[in-house]
Amino acid sequence: MTLAIKMSDVTFKYDSQSEPTLHHINLNIEQGERVLLSGPSGSGKTTLGQLLNGLIPHAYQGEITGDITINGHNIKDMSIFERSFDIGTVLQDTDTQFVGLTVAEDVAFALENDNVAHNELFTKVQQWAEIMELEDLLRAAPQELSGGQKQRVAMAGVLIDDSPILLFDEPLASLDPASGHRMLALLDELQEKYHLTVIMIEHRLEDVLQHRLDRVVVLDKGMITFDGTPDEILKTQALAQYGLAMPGYLQLLKLAGVSFDGLANITDPARIAGPDVQEKLQVLDNSVNQQNQRDSSVAEPILTIQQLAFKYGKRALFESVDVTLYEGELVALVGKNGSGKSTLSKLIAGFIKPTAGTMTLTGIGDLSGLSIKERADYIGYVSQNPNEMITQSIIYDEVASGLRLRGMSEEELKPRVHDLLKLAGLYGMREWPVTVLSYGQKKRLTIIAVLALAPKILILDEPTAGQDYANAQAIMNFVQDLNKQFNTTVMIITHDMSLMLSAAERALVLVDGQLLADQSPASLLNNQQLVEQADLSITTVHELAQQYGLSNPAALTALIGKG
Repeated sequence: MTLAIKMSDVTFKYDSQSEPTLHHINLNIEQGERVLLSGPSGSGKTTLGQLLNGLIPHAYQGEITGDITINGHNIKDMSIFERSFDIGTVLQDTDTQFVGLTVAEDVAFALENDNVAHNELFTKVQQWAEIMELEDLLRAAPQELSGGQKQRVAMAGVLIDDSPILLFDEPLASLDPASGHRMLALLDELQEKYHLTVIMIEHRLEDVLQHRLDRVVVLDKGMITFDGTPDEILKTQALAQYGLAMPGYLQLLKLAGVSFDGLANITDPARIAGPDVQEKLQVLDNSVNQQNQRDSSVAEPILTIQQLAFKYGKRALFESVDVTLYEGELVALVGKNGSGKSTLSKLIAGFIKPTAGTMTLTGIGDLSGLSIKERADYIGYVSQNPNEMITQSIIYDEVASGLRLRGMSEEELKPRVHDLLKLAGLYGMREWPVTVLSYGQKKRLTIIAVLALAPKILILDEPTAGQDYANAQAIMNFVQDLNKQFNTTVMIITHDMSLMLSAAERALVLVDGQLLADQSPASLLNNQQLVEQADLSITTVHELAQQYGLSNPAALTALIGKG
């Protein structure tokens, strides 16, 4: 059988860089396989994907040595158009992928280029809109959608063209957990039905493991450092070394003192089994108690939102939202895609104005009287899309720009900027142009640029999306230190349930413009009704607890988050 992908001794160096990004890559992917491509941020994953889909060298120039064949075709003999018939790509930054003025036009674009008859085109667009839950959005502009909705539009535009190989760059980064599982379940069905080959660049191993996965390929510093089965990489217990977080249920087993060597079904928390697992988990279950959460009632309010309303045109997103943020707390805002989480944050930051209601900042008063610039002195906001935030051409200048605008001298700001760049792993690149950064590196850059200003309230929209385990941990450790040392109030908008558990003391659940719950993260994830309403997902710790009859799944979930 012809291999879907064959890379033989492939080395690649961008024209703008002195050293290669990829070194001597040898990789075979069989037709019908599903392969997870992972590794630390900046390891070369996206570059490898761009070599396959043709963006290199057609959009990004550089020197390629070695051979690459796709479905038996040597890429040297293929144009980027010809390559699109063999491999379809969903980019991590979906905004760069849109070409239509409406969702319907964008989904139909590939078929229009293939000169498909109008009736067939219309039928397929309707079919994929239904599959991807886009029926009510077909007339909307893609740029107006939430991050998760944009992801689904981009996926529909690729899947509609029946390419035999699909390449996904961080497909789960902008999706709520339930939508992510539905997307992966859909891929399971499509792959089985059409014998598709799927290559997935992704950090969220815990979610990917709940679906079909044949191999894991790990890159580090441009070289393949691991190529094996999911079972093999899980039993190494070296996931952090590979830029991957250990799934929660395995963290629990490790805390209980269970050896991974003798485990069967290690990728499935509902079926995992092994010697002494029951006994050791029971001991841990008996000893653990629900961790105490900070009591908001004794903290001072810092931001009070009352009867907030907002409309997009004639469509009401919020009608009457009441919520209070307290001084020094770290709160997570969660909920299904399109529920208004990012919109709420932009209302607080002043980028858009509410239709009705009040927002009051303690010590300042009604926020409606402050300009965006004046609000920025108290409220820092980091967008989900880093390209919306970047204003400078050089990396160092981007971090320094806010401090310069506030009159800080170069001598005074330099050590602070250097410390932040080191935190984000960008210090060695500080004089480079921003354009050379990967999407994940740009994300870290925008976060530290806002953190440099030490605001009273910091809003982070999906701060760890697209980040590897080590960088996500470093960013969140920094945010937690800021929260504790300076009593900064932090609100994190996230689909990452592990982040919510490990960092937040309180979870706000926003669904379809309504605040459904305000409770501890562990309690939320063990409330099945709320989990379903908010398109979250039951934790793998809860699945493990159900299998072994453990009595304290919420407490065990909290233990993992803080462990």
